[in-house]
Amino acid sequence: MQITKDTRVSDILLQYGDIADVMEIFGIQRVGRYSLRMFLAKALTVEWAAKVHRVPLDEFLDILNRAVAKKQEPANG
Repeated sequence: MQITKDTRVSDILLQYGDIADVMEIFGIQRVGRYSLRMFLAKALTVEWAAKVHRVPLDEFLDILNRAVAKKQEPANG
């Protein structure tokens, strides 16, 4: 999954839950599946999350995409 400015925060959290730690650095807290926050996260895009938390969009996208790429690497073993 390539994360773009139009990617929904909820999609990232559902598919890559363990990168939520990276997102929390930017103030985007974990959300429960049935919580109000999850409802709001469904409408929130990466671009809006960056604006709300005053993080440069390019920097935010770079960090998120690196976190996803790292997650997708085969485990060293």
